[in-house]
Amino acid sequence: MVKEINTELGKIFIAEEVIENIAGLSAMECYGLVGMSSKNMQDGIADLLGLDNVSKGVSVEIEEDEVKVFLNIIVEYGTNIYEVANNIIERVKYTLKNRVGIEVEDIEINVQGVRIGNGTE
Repeated sequence: MVKEINTELGKIFIAEEVIENIAGLSAMECYGLVGMSSKNMQDGIADLLGLDNVSKGVSVEIEEDEVKVFLNIIVEYGTNIYEVANNIIERVKYTLKNRVGIEVEDIEINVQGVRIGNGTE
């Protein structure tokens, strides 16, 4: 699916993959986030994705005018998970609104794991 935005100059179509990339990159800027985790987690093991695969931890649903974003994250051990999640929600909503012009209806955070700085669980 694509998000369609109507302007006085014409229509803009934004692919889900673009929204996923922008949401993932803006989330990565938040303190306490170690990285994104794969959407298709197997055997309960959260794989930490690199910056080039950050959108694989994000999924987007577009239904008419509603945009919903789902993020699978890994947080840093010792941080307040609630605060990290809220910061990510605010950052992603702000970025998509001000950089792309998309109002996000809902953002869901799924914490897949906790990691210490050296990458151990």
